[in-house]
Amino acid sequence: MSKKITVLGIGNTILSDEGLGVVAVETLRQRFDFDPPVELIDGGTIGIDLLYFIEDAELLLVLDAISGGGPPGTFYKFKGEEVRKYFRNKVSMHEIGFQEVLGLLELKGNKLKEIVVMGLEPKVIDMGTELSPEVMNNMEKLLDEALSQLREWGVEVLEKTLRR
Repeated sequence: MSKKITVLGIGNTILSDEGLGVVAVETLRQRFDFDPPVELIDGGTIGIDLLYFIEDAELLLVLDAISGGGPPGTFYKFKGEEVRKYFRNKVSMHEIGFQEVLGLLELKGNKLKEIVVMGLEPKVIDMGTELSPEVMNNMEKLLDEALSQLREWGVEVLEKTLRR
């Protein structure tokens, strides 16, 4: 039996770069198939209710806008204990909700085998539905890193072909 692998994009798509995680998951959904299947979830800003979508995951990849202090578009990746520190220091609504989700998963006895968080430094967190050029210019780096992580977990990544 294969492991259940989930890719979760979180963020608010009406706050420009804050929607990065959701845009990245939707891009993966449009461009790739995965074997074994990978669950791709648009987590938006639903916070604590994410528990129901990820409680069966054994391996979890979270894509998000990450304010790490670097120049806009800087790539970040967190694993292991770094993930807890990352969410402990976050202050926006969906990230506080996600910290609680991780805590509830532990209380329910579900210990994820691995959780990885990756994302890009935002430039604009303001009303708008477009990602900034600095973030868009680094989207391929984020997608490549996400695909690399999935391959590390034993997933075959299949590029979708255009249907005529």
